[in-house]
Amino acid sequence: MILAERARAESAMRRSGRPSLWRRQDVDTPDSGGMTRLGRKTAETGINFTNTTRFSRGLTFTRTHTLCGQSPTRRIIPQTSLLQENADPQKIAFLLRKQWTLYSVTPMYKFSYGNLKEYSRLLSAFVATEKQKGLAVEVGNDLGIKVILSTLLGLRGTDQDQAAILVQIALRSQLPFENAEDKVVWSGWFCCISGDDLSESVPEDFTCLSLFLANGAESYTAIVGSWFQKTFDCYFSRLTISPLNLAWMAAMWTGCKVDSYMAATELVFSVPCIPQSLDISYAIHPEDAKALWDTVQKTPGEVTQEEVNLFMDCLYSHFYRHFKIHLSATRLVKVSTSIASAHCDGNIKILHSKHLIGVLTLLTELAISQIQ
Repeated sequence: MILAERARAESAMRRSGRPSLWRRQDVDTPDSGGMTRLGRKTAETGINFTNTTRFSRGLTFTRTHTLCGQSPTRRIIPQTSLLQENADPQKIAFLLRKQWTLYSVTPMYKFSYGNLKEYSRLLSAFVATEKQKGLAVEVGNDLGIKVILSTLLGLRGTDQDQAAILVQIALRSQLPFENAEDKVVWSGWFCCISGDDLSESVPEDFTCLSLFLANGAESYTAIVGSWFQKTFDCYFSRLTISPLNLAWMAAMWTGCKVDSYMAATELVFSVPCIPQSLDISYAIHPEDAKALWDTVQKTPGEVTQEEVNLFMDCLYSHFYRHFKIHLSATRLVKVSTSIASAHCDGNIKILHSKHLIGVLTLLTELAISQIQ
């Protein structure tokens, strides 16, 4: 039965022509000690996330879904936008089409949404102190650095989800104009979309915002992360994406409907070479990718591991037919679709607001899986 389905699915690929050939480029990978580039930079500046206690206040978690490093056998694809009516269109647009670096965050102790202004003031002083290499800075002085914490309304998958938090670092304008705008140099945001499993298992004193996304200089990311860890007794950890979960993303996002222009589905595979790694870029026309997925998928709105495997196997077979290269022997490192693009290093770019909640739901699942 599976072979018959595979034969029908592969026929949907034959209209796509020859896939793009490989290209050579550098790929960022962790060093031999398992430390990411952020880990190296924070170590140099004296701010090292790994020095913080992993589980705050002796908090223990009860796993209610999958084992760490594994994916569930079945996932749901949200087909409609779940953004609530109070969502700020300007802030939502700000989150799109930027490259964000992913982190998982353990629950924060004694975090209060009512104290965001006070947190902004304290974090402003902390950032200024760190940037001035330890010089004493009095809280409340005009430091030229402004940190703003605000809520991102409307980013919820369930009613139990905590409100998302946006953190922005801005440099005060030096222009002699009264209404001169400050320049935002770094942004980050916390969220936990459909993270009920974790939220229901922690005491009331803890706030679950398990997914953190950062855009800007890694030095600012390290400083902000250090302040949150010290203030709320939590732990930040770089969130990477396994080839298995990248394959899930390729299948799930290919199955999503997009009203506007559809970009090609592109998969990038890494081939270990000396002295430089070799990347193979495999681009599939969006209509062909969608036709293949429609042939593979049995239940609309739902994806199974078996379907993901069949989808990828068909793509591998199509590529082998042209180039006699077994992609299954390489490592999938990047996926790009009309919905979003994701890299194994933990970099994500979300392209479509309609599927923002769906993408964040999957990322939240991966973040929770890592901290449990």
